[in-house]
Amino acid sequence: METFGTLPSGETVHRIRLKGGGLTAHVLTYGAVLQDLRLDQHAAPLVLGFPEFAPYLTHSPYFGATVGRCANRIRDGHVVLDDETFQLDRNFIGKHMLHGGADGLAKQLWQVAEHGPDHATLTTALEDGHMGFPGRLDVQVRFAVTDGGTFDIRMTATTDAPTLCNLAHHSYFNLDGGATISDHLLRVAADRYLPVDQDLIPTGEIRALDGTAFDFRTPAPVGQAHPVDHNFCLSETRRPMRPVAWLASPSSGIAMECRTTEPGLQIYDGAHIDIDLPGLTGTPMAACAGLALEPQVWPDANHHSQFPQAVLRPGERYDQHTQFCFSRGAA
Repeated sequence: METFGTLPSGETVHRIRLKGGGLTAHVLTYGAVLQDLRLDQHAAPLVLGFPEFAPYLTHSPYFGATVGRCANRIRDGHVVLDDETFQLDRNFIGKHMLHGGADGLAKQLWQVAEHGPDHATLTTALEDGHMGFPGRLDVQVRFAVTDGGTFDIRMTATTDAPTLCNLAHHSYFNLDGGATISDHLLRVAADRYLPVDQDLIPTGEIRALDGTAFDFRTPAPVGQAHPVDHNFCLSETRRPMRPVAWLASPSSGIAMECRTTEPGLQIYDGAHIDIDLPGLTGTPMAACAGLALEPQVWPDANHHSQFPQAVLRPGERYDQHTQFCFSRGAA
């Protein structure tokens, strides 16, 4: 563990190095961010990130972050729980909530509860009323690198009052180090998706993928669906962890399988990435520089009773298990 930067408050941000299973990962205590991920004998990083801390405060579109307490968008920042209405932070285009608000989990300084050579457990708490949500939420995320090139994420949370809890890991993957992931091949185990309105809020329709550019049931270039920022409907409920998506670079031969317990997978092709920081290694990064695959509950579920719900109550435990598994020879 080493010092990586300093917050405006003066608090120190640490970086933790994890190594095992053919992977080397660097995780930050700020935002529980996966800052860097490498596969042995493959020079380029597998995720987008910054080599210095300062850009995470000013330019990061949630690179590698743990987002919540409620990932994705909530229409009008409006929630009703047990007949009580809560107005949440509206940090997305001034109208809606995104990823738990302007001061969500991705902006918190997490504590290191425990770590070893190949794993680290980070914890934080969001108090009652934080970003408008009811209930104190205690959150724990465990990162590990394990056999078979596996980056393993276990997220748990508890609350002392009914609230929303929908956590997501927000890395942008790039499996060859190229300028774009548009030619990466993607397969997704979903036959339905959620159409969205002009503000990227689900309309409530659950639409079949047949005949759409979003049909990735057989491998196809990511670019066929550009732009994509939609939830793919994997199941109606959280399930035992299973494979839900596969991504591969034809040029590098590196492949990644995503496994998760979650009922939804938000896929975002990075269409709005536009980062040019002179003198900073790894930039500029332009549109489609990385692909976000975010396992989670379906977005804006509190406004759609037919969606899997994100309500967490006292006595319950939120428990998400997700893995990203890397291999060679996909070309």
